[in-house]
Amino acid sequence: MTSIDDLRPEVPHAARIWNYWMGGTDNFAAARAAGDAVAEVYPEIVAMARHSRRFLIRVVRHLNGEAGVQQFLDIGTGLPTMQNTHEVAPGARVVYVDNDPLVLEHARQLMTATDRVVHVHADYHEPERILDEARKVLDFGQPIGVMFMGVLGYEPDLTVVKSIVDRVMAAVPAGSFLVLWDGTNTTPAVVEGAERLANSGGVPYVLRSPEEIDGLFAGLEPVEPGLVQLTGWRPDGDAEWLDAYGAVATKR
Repeated sequence: MTSIDDLRPEVPHAARIWNYWMGGTDNFAAARAAGDAVAEVYPEIVAMARHSRRFLIRVVRHLNGEAGVQQFLDIGTGLPTMQNTHEVAPGARVVYVDNDPLVLEHARQLMTATDRVVHVHADYHEPERILDEARKVLDFGQPIGVMFMGVLGYEPDLTVVKSIVDRVMAAVPAGSFLVLWDGTNTTPAVVEGAERLANSGGVPYVLRSPEEIDGLFAGLEPVEPGLVQLTGWRPDGDAEWLDAYGAVATKR
């Protein structure tokens, strides 16, 4: 059992800040303070957090329902709030990856209910370890939906980010998909929000240009409509402006 000391509630961990922005309750005062500091100068962050989950839901429904993907590797999953990958794709096998012990504690409860959903306590900087663990659950002879959802900005070096993505995608078979979104440096307000996050004790987050995010899909075949703002990917409502871009692409 994880103790409160293990959880380090005084640290504004990313998963807990995002849980707060998304209206969840699995967070501590430090995370709420960091979240409020960002929202003070960039209130759109709350909409971004909630639209990011709606993007996940639309993508997973498409991959599971239309493309027939029955396996997902969700790297940097965060804490449960709205519908999660295994709930959007019932019957699919899902490997979640996160490095927050609070996420792991939730995962332990989830794993008592199903054997098709597994959580790996790891950092995305160790992709080979993640892949080794995923192979215990997923069939690497069949297509896999690989997901990096708003997490890659925690690595400041874009070359390292590209290496991580490439190493994971090299391991999955043809017919697999990469799903990726990230915050972008497209307005002064979001840049100020990122500065507030770092100044409040949160892990600094590097905002990149849409062109830099697009480069992470190099060598893959984009799924229509390609790289767009999150609300513009097969929208289910008004296309609200967001400083966040995402796409889906397949490995041929």
